[in-house]
Amino acid sequence: MATQYELEHNVKFAEPRRSGRRVDMASFFALLNQLDEPSSSSPSATPHNNPHATPTPVDTAALFRLLQSQLQTLHTTAPTPDNRDFLEHLIASLEDDIHDPPTRLQGASQEFVDMLDRVDRKALGKDDDCAICKVPYLEDEYCLVVELPCQGRHRFDLECVGPWLRSKGTCPMCREEVGKKKEVPIVEDSEEEDGDMMYA
Repeated sequence: MATQYELEHNVKFAEPRRSGRRVDMASFFALLNQLDEPSSSSPSATPHNNPHATPTPVDTAALFRLLQSQLQTLHTTAPTPDNRDFLEHLIASLEDDIHDPPTRLQGASQEFVDMLDRVDRKALGKDDDCAICKVPYLEDEYCLVVELPCQGRHRFDLECVGPWLRSKGTCPMCREEVGKKKEVPIVEDSEEEDGDMMYA
């Protein structure tokens, strides 16, 4: 399966571009595509064979288990104690979703993930790395780094954070919900009232 970078830049790499810290999320995305409900914002999404079918708790638990398994793979080769602790925290947080799965996925849409702000390579420092895989961004000639719209403006490799966002809809670092549109409060227009008073 092509990576997000390969899709976005219409390229195909013969070999993996990174060290063994990269995980293969093909099974995760295959299951996610089966469970994902087509939204009105994405008319091009392929509808399910049965329009009344919804993901079962067993299906959603399996999706979280796949994500947890890939994080455990990264955990076994964690280069620092901080990375190991961070991954343990993410792995543990998925336990609730595995043992008591939601009836529908609360994660962000693919459209949301595709629209995340890309970080210019020039804005990255030599030692900046992804909190999930811990590989310095600039080691990758074709790095694709995104900045989440959370308060901390946390940055991740898109390939690392994408599965988390699609399944959980939160920033992995601060857990702020980022995948849902925030409602804009409607402000009453007070000029009309003032204008009416002027002519009274």
